Parts: sequence; C-alpha cells; structure tokens
Amino acid sequence: MQQSRRVAVIGAGAGGLVSARELSREGHHVVVFERNTQIGGTWVYSPEIESDPLGIDPNRTRMHSSLYKSLRTNLPRELMGVRDYPFVPREGEDRDPRRFPSHPEVLKYLEDFANEFGICKLVRFRTEVVFAGLEEVGKWRVEFRCENGDVDYDIFDAVVVCVGNYSEPHVAEIPGIDGWPGEQVHSHNYRDSEPFRGKVVVLIGYSFSGMDISQELNGVAKEIHIACRSAKTELLDTQSIISNASFHPLIKSLREDGTMVFQDGCVISADVILHCTGYKYHFPFLETNGIVTVDDNRVGPLYQHVFPPALAPGLSFVGLPFKAVPLPIFELQSNWIAGVLSNRIALPSKEEMLADVKAFYEDLEAFGKPKHRTHELGDDMPVYCNWLATTCGCPAFEEWRKKMYIAIGIYKKANLETYRDDWQDNELIRQAYEEFSKYKYK
Repeated sequence: MQQSRRVAVIGAGAGGLVSARELSREGHHVVVFERNTQIGGTWVYSPEIESDPLGIDPNRTRMHSSLYKSLRTNLPRELMGVRDYPFVPREGEDRDPRRFPSHPEVLKYLEDFANEFGICKLVRFRTEVVFAGLEEVGKWRVEFRCENGDVDYDIFDAVVVCVGNYSEPHVAEIPGIDGWPGEQVHSHNYRDSEPFRGKVVVLIGYSFSGMDISQELNGVAKEIHIACRSAKTELLDTQSIISNASFHPLIKSLREDGTMVFQDGCVISADVILHCTGYKYHFPFLETNGIVTVDDNRVGPLYQHVFPPALAPGLSFVGLPFKAVPLPIFELQSNWIAGVLSNRIALPSKEEMLADVKAFYEDLEAFGKPKHRTHELGDDMPVYCNWLATTCGCPAFEEWRKKMYIAIGIYKKANLETYRDDWQDNELIRQAYEEFSKYKYK
C-alpha cells in the first residue's frame, strides 16, 4: 500500500523545485525551505560579492550566487530541461532564444516550471534551515530561522537535501600562500573582468569556470597564466585560443616578493591569483551523529549518490553528481526518492546498500580516481541515468540525449571559443524537438 509522507525539501533551486514536483506527484505533503526571497538557487544572479573575495573567512558576508555577469550555459538547452517540460525557446520580453542561453533565461525557465506545476505555494521563503536531525525513529526535526530572526521547528517523516554544492569555495593549498602579498579571489566572487584590467592574473584550474573566465580576461588582463594539472598542459598549450595566455603545471610555491614557482621551475611575478578550483560540499545544518560525513569532498556513505544506508529513506540528497546534466538527474533521483517514500519502490537492505557503496569505492580506487571525484559522472552519466530510470520504472535515457551529450563534449574541447554559437549536431536537435512535440504546456 502506498503511503503519503510529510517531507522537508531544503532549497528552492533547480534540485529543490524538481524534487518538490516529483514528491507532490507521488502524493506526499511537501514543504520547501528557501532562505532567499525567490526561487532559483544558484541561478539567481547578484552583482555583489562577499566581504572576503577568497571565501575562506567564516565570518564573511555571504553571497549565494556564483554566477558571473556574462555566463552562458555550457550545455545546450535541449539537454537541460526536465523530460516532460523541455527547455525550449519561449516568447516574451527579455527572453534569450539561443541554444546556449545566458543565465537569466535559465532562471526564467525555472520560474516557468514552478508556475506550471504550482511549486511556489509549497515554498517558505526567507526561511533558513539551521538544523536537521533525527528526533526519534522515523521522525526528523527541522529547525529554521524565520524572517524576523526567531527560530522555530517542525517535524517531518523525511528530509531531502537540495543545497550545499556551491556555497563553500575550495581553495588551492600552496606552500607560502599565507605570505604571498598579491590579491586572491575565488571564482565564486568573480562577476566581470574589469577589476583585473592591466594586471598579471594567474588562474588555478581550467574546468568550466576557468575556461570561460580566461577567455573573458583576454585583452583585458596584462598577462594570463593558467595553472592546471600536468596531464592537461601539453594539449592545452598547443591548442590555446587565448592569445596572451600561458599554460603551466600547478604552482609549487609562492614567495613573499610576489613571485611564484611552478612545478616545472618557471618563475613569474603576478598581481592576482584567481582560484577556479570548485567547491566543497557543505551541510552545516545537518546532524547525523557522524553517520554521513564529507571527507575530501566525498559525501558518504551514499547508495547511488542519494541514500545513506543507515538513515534511508528518511534522509536523501539530490544533485550531488557533477560533470553531468543537472535537471534530468534531479528528476530521476527525486522520482526514486518519492517512490521509495511511498513504498512504490523498495530499497535493498541496509547491508546490501553498504556493500554496494564499498564495491563502488573500491572500483574508484582501482581506476585511480581520487576521493574528491567520487561524485563525478562525466561519461558515466547515461549509465547512471538509465540505472535510475530502470529502478523508477521510467523510460530509458533517450539515445539522442546520450549522443548529444557526448558530441557536445568533444566539440567543446576542439572549439572552445565558438561551440556555443556554431555546432554540427542538427540531426540530434531535430530528434530532440520531435520528442518535445509530445508535451504541451502554457
């Protein structure tokens, strides 16, 4: 017999909105906690930055947004939407019809989604969760700070965590960094290139934000130096389309005279270090008595990146995987959670889930994948999505999605400057829109 549960969803970003819909569709009573005044999470842009640009002072004024002003998606819109509410161009003022749209268009899509499915009425705005933990067996206590500063609480059957991915910057640890006199900024606090005009800038990291920001600094900064793992260096140095950028292996040490030494012995003098080094998973409100930990950015133990075996199904996480297509994964993960909570879907035993996690960790170690990349999907994303779909009884990941995801990844590497406006997968786009034609919404 299916059951209806009372479920707390923490965060009204993309993961929280999709989770709220899936849980509601399953018949659960959902309350979404959101500390800000609007939905959208990380897709809500603010030009303001934190009082500590490096993002390590625990007492800093905090800004939720990690967006820079010029940001466009690095995935095509065909891949980004939930399955039955595709992210297609829509008419209206200030809409961006481009295939790789700017960040305001993504926020508008999330607002459209929330309006279409009546999510906003489930959200308690200006309500920050400060504690979530087991009250008794099968009951979770959620304490929250209200707009007036008072702390109140409520009791739920389950908690779904949809925050914590982009709030705590990860900063490179380099010998001599504390005594280096130059300026340091994390990409979380990068908004535009103007503060770096005429300066010698060193970017640490060359994933998505590092690629975008280095291009934006081109022609603005005096020099651009990019420090990334040595395995990438030779390839990038020969294919660089950034005219005044130099690629280096990682930084070996920093000196008090403002110079730095790279691992190949090269020495330069720089004005700014820009840490494009990602984030640490951060759940300061969550109390599990040590059952769930964050160790070198591995949140665990988690069965299939979602359920901690000892606390399932009462506690779950949506959206931990990275190098993936977010919303379709949110949809499948939250459908799974909803089905488990209603007894439509059965979880394996605690022992079986722990054994699966142990085997997964052993596989990562055998393949030489470091702990901090535990939640990285990359090329394994279609397999993970298909596993979730099968478990939930949903249709498998469409072939065009898999092919488009792979094709865009390959094309992006070879055409970093132009891939957003020039592409070669028109047949896959046709297949996508043929699929989308099945769904009609306002």
